[in-house]
Amino acid sequence: MPTELLSIQPGELKFPFELKKQISSSLRLVNSTDNYVAFKVKTTSPKKYCVRPNTGIVQPHSSADVTVTMQAQREAPPDMQCKDKFLVQSVIAPSSKEVSQELFNKEEGKDVHEAKLKVLYVSPPQPPSPITESNEEEGLSPKATPVVDNGERHHLLADPQSAKTESEWKFKLNEAKAALNALTEERNQAVQQSRSFQQELQVYKSGNPRAGVALKDHKSQAGFSFLFVMIVGLLGMLIGYLLGG
Repeated sequence: MPTELLSIQPGELKFPFELKKQISSSLRLVNSTDNYVAFKVKTTSPKKYCVRPNTGIVQPHSSADVTVTMQAQREAPPDMQCKDKFLVQSVIAPSSKEVSQELFNKEEGKDVHEAKLKVLYVSPPQPPSPITESNEEEGLSPKATPVVDNGERHHLLADPQSAKTESEWKFKLNEAKAALNALTEERNQAVQQSRSFQQELQVYKSGNPRAGVALKDHKSQAGFSFLFVMIVGLLGMLIGYLLGG
């Protein structure tokens, strides 16, 4: 709100109203003239507000700050409407000495300028949401993975190391499956050889001498096949444990 001597910024006093708490608001008085300008701040509720400084002199082409503090209030006004007002008086001063009451005496023919300011109550600023910034400062932003446990939803930070370990386990599991398939094929061949061995055993029992030689060969092959069957069984148990875990 400009006047002929001082420009007042802002043009109204705004207080973020809160019960039982002192609240302050600031004014800036700007002197754009070549004169020393004395000012005085008055209010309609002097017991409710504290003005510092309430008087002073603004030097040419400079400014002065005024702080208005509202005392803690026990009750909120109806509809948050405030009827309090402030008056800023300004007058040319002869020098930068102390301000006297006589400077603002209109009866002596002085040109005293006045500016009225309204008081507004506004909502207090909301506190910031609690967001952890440590990960952003470290340059790491692990994503949160939702996990449901006993009906409750939790968020666990995805660990890159665990993902790497999982991929290694999958690779090893695929290798085990390939080995199992190869051993299964060899087991099938061993079963066929065992059946052939039983047939030749029956022929041997019937008294065929050539079957005796074949019987010895099949014994060695049967022992080798039995070893593969054992390995297949162990690998099957290992894969079942990995899949079950």
